[in-house]
Order: sequence, then C-alpha cells, then structure tokens
Amino acid sequence: MSNTNGTNGANGPATRTSPWELGVGPPPERWDDWTELDANAWPKKVERHYSLVPTICFNCESACGLLAYVDKETGRTQKFEGNPVHPGSRGRTCAKGPATINQVEDTERILTPLRRVGPRGSGQFEPVTWDEALDDIGGRIRKAFLEERQDEVVYHVGRPGEDNFVLRMLQAWGIDGHNSHTNVCSASARVGYTLWFHADRPSPDYSEAKFALLLSAHLETGHYFNPHAQRIMSAKEGGMRLAVIDTRLSNTASHADHWISSWPGTEAALLLGIARELLERDANGTLLDGKPAIDREYVRTWTNWKQYLDDTDADGPGTFERFLELTRAMYARYTDDFVATECRIPAGTVTALADEIQRAGSRFTSHLWRNAASGNLGGWQIARSLVFLHVLTGSVGTPGGVNPNGWDKFVPTPSENPPKISRWNERHWPREYPLAHYEMSFILPHLLERQDSRIDVYFTRVYNPVWTNPDGCTWIEMLEDENRIGCHVALTPIWSETAQWADYVLPMGVASERHDVMSQETHAGSWIGFRQPVNRVMDERNGKRVNRTYDSNPGQVWEESEFWIDLTWRIDPDGSLGIAKWFESKQRPGQPVTMDEYFGDVFSNVPGLAERAAEHQLDPLGYMRKFGAFDVPYAGQRRFADVVEKGGFEAEDGTRRRGFGTPTGRLEFWVPDMEAWGHEGAGVPGYIQSHVHHSHLDEPAGDRVLLPTFRLPTLIHTRSGNAKWLQEISHTNPLWVHPKDLELLGLTDGGLARVATRIGHFVVRVWETEGIHPGIVGCSHHVGRWRKFQDVGGQKRASSMVEIVRDGTTFGFRQKGGAGPSSSPDPDSERVWWNEVGVNQNLTFCVQPDPVSGMQCWHQLVNVKPAQASDRYGDIFVDTAKSRAVFEEWLELTKPAPGPGGLRRPLWMKRPLTPTDETYRME
Repeated sequence: MSNTNGTNGANGPATRTSPWELGVGPPPERWDDWTELDANAWPKKVERHYSLVPTICFNCESACGLLAYVDKETGRTQKFEGNPVHPGSRGRTCAKGPATINQVEDTERILTPLRRVGPRGSGQFEPVTWDEALDDIGGRIRKAFLEERQDEVVYHVGRPGEDNFVLRMLQAWGIDGHNSHTNVCSASARVGYTLWFHADRPSPDYSEAKFALLLSAHLETGHYFNPHAQRIMSAKEGGMRLAVIDTRLSNTASHADHWISSWPGTEAALLLGIARELLERDANGTLLDGKPAIDREYVRTWTNWKQYLDDTDADGPGTFERFLELTRAMYARYTDDFVATECRIPAGTVTALADEIQRAGSRFTSHLWRNAASGNLGGWQIARSLVFLHVLTGSVGTPGGVNPNGWDKFVPTPSENPPKISRWNERHWPREYPLAHYEMSFILPHLLERQDSRIDVYFTRVYNPVWTNPDGCTWIEMLEDENRIGCHVALTPIWSETAQWADYVLPMGVASERHDVMSQETHAGSWIGFRQPVNRVMDERNGKRVNRTYDSNPGQVWEESEFWIDLTWRIDPDGSLGIAKWFESKQRPGQPVTMDEYFGDVFSNVPGLAERAAEHQLDPLGYMRKFGAFDVPYAGQRRFADVVEKGGFEAEDGTRRRGFGTPTGRLEFWVPDMEAWGHEGAGVPGYIQSHVHHSHLDEPAGDRVLLPTFRLPTLIHTRSGNAKWLQEISHTNPLWVHPKDLELLGLTDGGLARVATRIGHFVVRVWETEGIHPGIVGCSHHVGRWRKFQDVGGQKRASSMVEIVRDGTTFGFRQKGGAGPSSSPDPDSERVWWNEVGVNQNLTFCVQPDPVSGMQCWHQLVNVKPAQASDRYGDIFVDTAKSRAVFEEWLELTKPAPGPGGLRRPLWMKRPLTPTDETYRME
C-alpha cells in the first residue's frame, strides 16, 4: 500500500487497519478516531477510542516518529507507538520509544521551576515562577552584554534533539556561546570523515549494499541505529554480508558473518592491511568473481592524487601509475602477519575481509562512530583508514555505498537569519587545539583554571557533565566555585547529578511536550520530522486557546523553543540590542513570535512540502501537525558528479563538477593542512599506536585495558532514569572479564574487583565472559546514577544514595543504599526487585584529549585486583590533583595555534557555529 505522506509501504511494514491485525500503527485516515480494546478490562471486551497525535521520540538522535494515543474520554495519553508514515523509522521503534510514557508519568519528575536557596550543592531549592526565573536570568545576560562580557554566557548541550533553533538563537545573541558534548562522543571519527569529504559523518546505504563493515556496536545502541538496524536486517535477509570489528561481543556482532575482536586502537592497522591487499591485487590484475580489486577510474577522477604527487614527489613523473606505486610502497608493511600480531587477531583476517570488499565493489558500506575512534589516541586515523577502502572501491556516493551525511539530512531554517558571529571564545576553542572538531567542552574546568576566566551564566541543557564526562570531580569543584560559575541554569526533564549543583533547575518537556524539527541521515533519502506537544495539540483541537505550552503540559513543564524566545525578549525588551527582532512576530510587530508563526515560516522553506500539503487541503504547518513527517525530495547519490556553472572544480573533460566541500573539491587522500599545522606524517591515512597499545601493559602485574565505550541497549541516560521498563532490563554495569584473565587476576565470577586508574579507583562486580578479548576488561558507561539526597538529585529506582567524603583534592564516594521498592503513586514502585544500579566509573577517568581531534580518548590503562577487605560495591575514590597533572601531560602533545597565515584553525574546517573569516585570525 502507499502511505499518505508518500512513503512507499514496500520500504517498511504495512500499516494496520484494525487493532486485531499485525503491523505498525494505523494509517493517518484512522488517527482521528482509532478504536482498541481496553487491556485492563479483560476478559470483557471494552472499546476505547483514541485520537492519535504524531510527534518525535526524544530519547536519542534518531528522531524516530511516535504516535501518542490520547484517550478521547479521559484526555490522557495512554501509550506511544511508532508513526507508520515516518520515512526514517517507518513505524518501528526500539524499546526507548514506547518507554516515553514512563517519562511522562514519572512520579519523581520536576514539575515546577526551582531556585537554589542554600549553598550550591546543598540540595536546598524553592519553587519559583517562570517570570521570576526569566527576569533574573535575562537581567544577568543583558548586563553581561552591555558590559561586553559576551564570552561569559555559555550554552552547554548534550544531545540536541533539534536542528537549528538554538544555533540561530546564539547567532542572534551574537555570542560564541555554543558548547557541546561531542568531544566526549564522536569528534575523532568526525575529523576522519571531514578530512576526506568535508562531511563529518557517514550515511550508509544499507538497503542496496552487498557487504557492510561495522566498527563498534551498532544495532542495539547509539543514536541513529533503530532505522539502521531495520535496514541492515532487511539487507541481510536479502543476502548482504556483515562483518563487525568490535573488541567485545555485542548483539550486533552476534548477527555478523565475521566478528573480529581486535586489540583496541589497532583497527587502523587492520584497515590499512586490507587496503594493502587490494592495492597488491590491483597491481597483479587479480579479479574476484570478475571484479577488480579497486576502481581505478574513480580514484583517478575523484581523489587529489595529483596534489599529493606535486607536494611529495615533485621530481617524479606525475602519473597516476606513480601514485599507485608510491601508495603500495607506503602501506607495504601492513602484511597479514603484521596485522595479526599487532591486532592480536587470527591470521587470514585481512584476506577474508578484502575478499568481501572486492566482491561488493561499489556496494560496500560501513559505519564507524564511537568505541574504536573515540577510545584511542589517533582514533581519527581509524576513520581515515576506513574511508580509504571506500575510495579505493569507488563506494562513496553510490547505491549501496556510503554518502556524506549532509546529502541525506535536510535542515529547514526560517526565512530570515542573523549574520555570522564575530567573536571567538577560547573557553570553548582554546588555541592549544586548533584542529578540534567540536568545542573542548570536557576540559572546561581545566581551561577556566588555566585561563583564570569565568562564566557568568552557564546553561546545561539536558546534559549531565558531572556524571557523563571523565574527571567529574573537577566539575564539582568548578560548579562550587562562584568565581568560576556565576549562575548555573540546569534545563532538564529530571534531576541529575549535575543539577544538584545548579542555581536554577528548570523543567523541560520530553517527547510529547515540546516543539522541535529534526532530520537525520538514516538512509539514502532525506526527511524532516516534527516534534509537537501532544496535550497542547489536543487542547487546541478542542477549541482551547493556549498561550504558552506550560499551560497544557504537566505542572509547569515548559518547552525550550518558547523559553528561549521569552528569555531573548527579557534580554532585549526594547529591541535596542538588536536581538529581539530575530524572534519578533511579523503579524504582530513588537510581540514575540508564536510557535505557529515560527514553525509555519520554517516549513514554508521545505522543497515540495507546500505542494504535498495542498493535496490534503492543508498549509505546510498543518501538514506537519497532521502527519508529523515529510519525505523531502531527494537529490540522490553521486551528486558530487553533477555538472555546475559555478563552484566545484574543473574536471579533465573541461566541465565543472560539484565535487565535495574540501579545499580541492575532491576526496582528499592527501591533506596538506595536517603537515602545515605541525602533525608530521599525518597528511595521509595512517596508523597511530594508541595510548592503550599492548606494549604499554605489564599484564602479569594486573595491568589491563578498560573498555568503557559501550552502552547497554535500553539506556536513556539524561532523559530519564525512571523509564521503569528499561531500568528493569538494564540497571547495572558489571566488569566484563575473559575466563583467562579471571584466573590470572585472581577474580571470581560475581565477586568484587578494584579497578585502579591514574587518578583513583572504583569497585565493581565481576562478570566472566568469553565475549571480550583477553587482556581487556569492559564496563558499560551510562550506568551508575547517584544522588546526595533522598529526594533531590536522582530517581530512587535508578540511582544510589551516596556519601561523599572530601579531604583537600580527594573525593571518596560510598553508596548508602541502592534501588528497591518504595511507596509512590505508581504501584510499580513497590515491585522494584533490583538493588544495585551500577558504578559511575567515569568519575575515575582522567581527561585524555587527542591532540588533533580534541576527542576524549576514553580507553583507560588500569590495574585490576580483587577488592580489598574494606572495599564495598560501588566505592569510588578520586584525586583531582592527579587529574590536573595528567591533563598537563596530554596538553604537551598539542600543536597550538596560530597556524599558517596566523589562523586559529583552517578556514575550511567546520564548526557548529561558524564565525566570520576574520574571526579566525589571531591578533
């Protein structure tokens, strides 16, 4: 069947036309009055009538479509299921989507704005009105702007969950105030991709692929992977082959044709071994199933091989054959034997993967995001080496290959937008890290201390750095110092570790309580999704006039779009700062823009949407409110080959080709800026031995590598610890230990181990498993929630009460109680059967910023021993003086700006909030 918004039903499961059919959600023509039987009335057959309101999940960045089932009799949202007309998720969700109802009904959620009344961190808060909060916060920001202290206003975001709104707002404010979590997430891989094609992540076309190579876990974790998982499994059913390179046995690896458990950080050596094998086969004319090893014409046409020869082999013949000759020589050392020894994997792995890739040719796809790239010094070279295989096989921008993500993502913007900012904030972009892909957010406490600077108004937006970031105790020290942080505003749906040290805790809505536009590169296509506040939509359908979304949401829970608009008008009430005009109503001059006006304008700029809406007798906003998503007309693959009149580069046939966004317009095998900015030998794909290379370990003495960069499948982390269905499945994080190591380390399955890092230690329960490489131990992050107070700081079924003992620069955490049954309006709280809620291991991790990407190198060299007699489960000890010393060691690895031309960073390298070119020049 054909879905109403144009999504072909053949791309996903069919909609169901009655509640007794199997399939995804009902078709849109049935959404106004959908009937189901009331499960609570069984065995009686009692019909319930629902209005279905489309929205977008807020529990990761996939932006999967949801339908809220609103009981027409009670007006209560009963459940959430998938939106069948959403082009990315196609009616399917992972476990986090339906668990949205747990967040909405969370009996411990924050329902009113709160203001600190005791010392910061004391847990003492009082209710405050939104007007009082806006006046105070807006007044502080206005004063900072008038006093030319724009750099003292900072917005620090975790998962954005929206496209463009906040970046445009910060641009309107004229501040370089955007700070993000990305350098604790994925910056290293982003650099590797950017250096090749100027897009900072891949968009795999699984549906058309013949072979997929995944580095790290994918199907069950991460943020775009429900839509990916659907397409991977469908492709596997159609014959696609799958390989997973992951040190641990993930759920994804269990579905693979090849699981390669390599030593962490050696993945680039393996990938370059495959490149060497393909280049040698090409030189020998070796065919496989009639296919060549590399696509010579693609490499000749679309890479900057000529620039490479000009810069490194000026006296050579300058031919393509010379380029291949030099490339073969460069990677000759990555033999199968070398790779097997370096990666500690079976011999023959290189040949097996090279065979799969050669057979697939241009229909070879892949993905790399965290783990391998995010865990290791030089992890960005793993991404460089992976894309090298795509370049050799001509599988960038082809059906079944890998697209630059920008081709498969569409971000609509308002008709009028502020000019670029003309400021450079060294609190985020310090000169020591000129090539960092995103802001150096996770070392903010160290930067403020080194620069002797401060932040006057600091927003943490659905972000929890005390718990999420490494070295969290330095964050506690920073947040307690009012000479460093003047006013900390935590925008959050729930209590978190970081919110305990806030001055304002402002409750923000979850998936069914806010307006946002989102798009993601889920497949070879482009779409937009619309998140909308369900209660407000229902109130307005019923004729109620709603002034602000908090009038319809639970309690006084607000949404961020309206919050930022109102705050902007408090900062600039008379328009004299030139800020408020960017959020001014066109229909009602002198008044703030409404949500309908703002998003109506945004949707008017989406190609094809007005025409599609007209087919349903709707305007673009009405269409998005009704269907929740739109399949944007797709430019298709190989758009880099488009002939253009301006821009791009001149091809050998004399035409101008669009090309890529790199300086040469081509895929850049050779990046001269890497050498020019002081990173000798890093201009081509290469292998950098990680800080956790096996040569650094004294294994008999208990040294091991700790692998912390994987999630358990159902975690929501900062959205809600009280998603009870998910918490029941995943509530603790044991230490994965291989049976060989269990004996060597003197551990027992189910017993306790003390894991010592460079700055402290933690005590955790042991889990014996063959699903991890010997010499490596693993412990999932995003578990181990804690709170200092009984009713402030965390959720009872998801966090432990802790006592923190401090002595100078040392912190000792001891759990006073875990989860367990408790009394609440939710009867399920009496049924909590688990006690242990995991260990916040990140507190004990030193900061280890990669000198190129700026990425936190997550993997830790640790020493593992049985727990001591005085140790208890969940104990944590940290010395922040040691963390400062380690930071200084890693800082010595950097190559600070200025670079060529006195620049702070190369002009062509991306930033989320890009300033004017002149701003890049250091005075």
